[in-house]
Amino acid sequence: MIVILLIVLVLGWFSVFRYRRRNMYKLAAAIPDVDKHIPLLGIAHKFTGNTEEIMSVLQRYSYNSMKHNGLAKGWLGHILYFVLSNPVDSEVVLKTCLEKDDLHRFIRAIIGYGGIFAPVSIWRRRRKIMVPAFSPRIVQSFVGIISEQSEKLASNLGKRVGKGMFSSWPFLSAYTLDSVCETALGVKINAQGDKDSSFLKSMNRILNIVCMRIFHLWLQPVWLFKLFPVFNEHQSCIEMLHDFVDKVIQNKREEIKRENNSKTEVDYEYNLGSYKCKTFLDLLITLSGAEKGYTNIELREEVLTLTVAGTDTSAVAIGFTLELLSKYPEIQEKVYKELREVFCDSERPLIKEDLEKMKYLERVVKESLRLFPPVPFIIRKVLEDMTLPSGSVLPAGSGIVVSIWGIHRDPKYWGPEAEHFDPDRFLPERFNVEHPCCYLPFSSGPRNCLGYQYAMISIKTSLSAILRRYKVVGEPEKGPVPRIRVKLDIMMKSVEGCQVALERRPTK
Repeated sequence: MIVILLIVLVLGWFSVFRYRRRNMYKLAAAIPDVDKHIPLLGIAHKFTGNTEEIMSVLQRYSYNSMKHNGLAKGWLGHILYFVLSNPVDSEVVLKTCLEKDDLHRFIRAIIGYGGIFAPVSIWRRRRKIMVPAFSPRIVQSFVGIISEQSEKLASNLGKRVGKGMFSSWPFLSAYTLDSVCETALGVKINAQGDKDSSFLKSMNRILNIVCMRIFHLWLQPVWLFKLFPVFNEHQSCIEMLHDFVDKVIQNKREEIKRENNSKTEVDYEYNLGSYKCKTFLDLLITLSGAEKGYTNIELREEVLTLTVAGTDTSAVAIGFTLELLSKYPEIQEKVYKELREVFCDSERPLIKEDLEKMKYLERVVKESLRLFPPVPFIIRKVLEDMTLPSGSVLPAGSGIVVSIWGIHRDPKYWGPEAEHFDPDRFLPERFNVEHPCCYLPFSSGPRNCLGYQYAMISIKTSLSAILRRYKVVGEPEKGPVPRIRVKLDIMMKSVEGCQVALERRPTK
């Protein structure tokens, strides 16, 4: 009798659940599926593999959405998602659907409400503070630090010359972490001199765990996650990251207090130009209102977000660019020729005036970001039914996966050679995509990436330091379509860690 009663209750609850969501089911039925669904699970079983297999599934779904005017749907259990690869629709989504999807709760458990992942109510207030901190004048003031760290990177890579293929990822992530920590926090952690950097190890591992939780449904409920051994590792990584940043913030507070106590009233300046040599942490404290501004927790959230995002995105972009150049030596030689024109025979470090002269290198980087965007997908939440420019209606309560990977490779917008590695497609006379959202390696709309200028400086500076000294060698690609195995660890990364070999360039 009790069993029958339980069955009746479950069926009753399920019927009510379905009835309340009838509008969602009706609207979803009009949109093609990305794959075959099975009852209750939908396509969730497709994401039970490793991070490479998960990325492969998402790539396939992106291509499937292209076949249906850039929109297709998939159910992850009871949760409805749309894969969107139409740039016109994507622009509307990125401008109007500003709330991040609930899947971001797993990264929020580590970073908190940093600007990239914050709910709209928090994001709006913090964005106003972050914008002036990323002004071109301030970002350019960090070129000296980035250049110095790039020289260290080139020196460390020199130890691998003539020793065959190796993974460049540990070198690149250590470089970007050193650069970001010095510019964002004002501390030198010397990750490039410490192969066992606990901060770097913790950051890389925590991103891997977050990705596992997003796609493995059995790791999502907190009570169930705690039963797995990886939970303890998850907590240990969080503790390490938080303790490090908290200590830096406390020291910075005390430093600012000492400076203020030593100043007279006439010494105070409030012109933004006076901040040009300050770190991002200095700026966030000052611009938010100093002692009356951000709390230490809010500062930790913003600084940790900058550190994690800035370290991984730039390192990924540098790594993919090096791997591409190793596959296409004729393109690499054009880059080297340009660098010779900029630096001549000098071994001097890069200065900011050099960056504008690297036109071909910039096209190479842009093409690398097109084919291998560090953030290949953006997920947003639909709060109200919305009609897209294409005519499709997305129901409230669903999620949208904007596939940057798909948009960047759609032949409808990039032509029949969309998959080719061709830096010259970014020549002014050739770059004529029909919609601005055809190219969005740093997202688009109100929540686009504020750090894109910083990232481009870091990428170009490090690549110039490497490529003017070394020839990057790999297995030459047989055709114009580069084949690089990729995985998804929040960012898209090379499975093999950006394998290359180095040969020293002759001194002239």
